[in-house]
Amino acid sequence: MDARPAMATPTLHYIHDPLCGWCYGAAPLVKAARAVLPVQAHGGGMMAGPARRPVTAELRGFVLPHDRRIGQLTAQPFGAAYADGLLRDTAAVLDSEPPIAATLAADTFDGRGLDMLARLQTAHYVEGRRIAERAVLEQLAEEIGLDREAFAKALLVAEGEAVQQHIGSTRALMRRLHVQGFPSFALERDGTWDAVDIGPYFGKPAAFAEWLRREVPDTATTAPGAAAFQCGPDHCGV
Repeated sequence: MDARPAMATPTLHYIHDPLCGWCYGAAPLVKAARAVLPVQAHGGGMMAGPARRPVTAELRGFVLPHDRRIGQLTAQPFGAAYADGLLRDTAAVLDSEPPIAATLAADTFDGRGLDMLARLQTAHYVEGRRIAERAVLEQLAEEIGLDREAFAKALLVAEGEAVQQHIGSTRALMRRLHVQGFPSFALERDGTWDAVDIGPYFGKPAAFAEWLRREVPDTATTAPGAAAFQCGPDHCGV
């Protein structure tokens, strides 16, 4: 009888922010990775608390060139409803905390947090929706198949102190891994964490999945970067 302890399942840790353009650019890589091994999301709060900001002409002028660069490199679409709608809506506020809370709430429904994150990113960058607003979050949860009333209750639990503690834990993880921006990835194997440079894989999800299969050849999951390609801890840039 083999007395060796069971090895922990390798996990890809994904440090992100829902309002990070480069995280949206990395969404196809996350989707590809989930077909290979478990992916654990950690929301970093790039625009949370005092860092949240209203939409202004200055903000629009700053982010659009970066969005164009992200689109060119990753082929991720940016909709007119975002560029000419949301980014001209001076009544809108960009706040990472509510959408991160929404991913935490969705994660209590059979681990649907990453599905919620993907829906949030499309809602923001393609549809130009205000993903910091509760009604929008509830609608998006319903759109991915969650019960709206049950999700609303889970969101109440995830808000406030719970999401703030999660963001604090993510920032602590970033310090431990010596990473400074979003997105950042780390592969955990047998208690060892190794940073993953996704820069070469932007726009190449199949190649990223193949690299992961070589790194963790015995891993399978049933679940449906480089500093130059990151958002900083408090803002997005190139």
